[in-house]
Amino acid sequence: MITSTFCLLPGIGRTTERRLWREGITTWSDFLSVSSVRGISACRKLLYDQGISEAQIRYTQNNARYFGLALPRQEQWRLYEWLRERVVYLDIETDSIGQITIVGCYGHGRFTSFVRGESLDARHLAGELSQYDLLVTFCGTTFDVPMLLAQYPSLPLDQPHIDLCFVGRQLGYLGGLKAIEAQLDITRATHLQGLNGHDAVLLWNRWRRSHDENARERLLDYNEADCVNLERLADIFYCEMVHKLEFNSSVL
Repeated sequence: MITSTFCLLPGIGRTTERRLWREGITTWSDFLSVSSVRGISACRKLLYDQGISEAQIRYTQNNARYFGLALPRQEQWRLYEWLRERVVYLDIETDSIGQITIVGCYGHGRFTSFVRGESLDARHLAGELSQYDLLVTFCGTTFDVPMLLAQYPSLPLDQPHIDLCFVGRQLGYLGGLKAIEAQLDITRATHLQGLNGHDAVLLWNRWRRSHDENARERLLDYNEADCVNLERLADIFYCEMVHKLEFNSSVL
């Protein structure tokens, strides 16, 4: 999808992009191979050629952060297929006063949890997050990332960021993560069904105050499900967004 994306160019939105696709200009190479494009002046065509050539170089260099800056926030989802093997699915839990208790990271096929009072600190988080080129969250734009940066300002969180909450809204999905999971038949283990963020706070309190190991394990399992289920949700949303754009899948 990314090498067929033209909305990283100034002045090109989805409407113009769709017109280019319909006219047979479905990739960056197609655009560069023609001397003129209907509706684009010669001067602007030259400017766009330079922009696309730069994007091709950055793509070859696997420079994900370049595209994180070049693409509008609502179009970051286009990076998903390209960067899927380099993505971290992230979710945090907090206590009743808004302090982070657990940070969960799922990437490279493994889940890692960082727990307050144990492994949760800037050094461990930075070491984990620096391995990835794409961040995927649910409401991370307004919650997880601001919370993390408030408590750990030096964290390497400069990757492109796909917030599935806002991608879902573009597709017509409303409600929180669990509500959308239910709509899409994304399931959780029986002992996690019905749990929400408030329950996570209560489980943390039971563990810290009463040393309830069952509460600890249930909380960690809950956080892991929040992270792992983002992968399937991202897969579904990506395919639905491609379909919504009316993009011919044969050129993906």
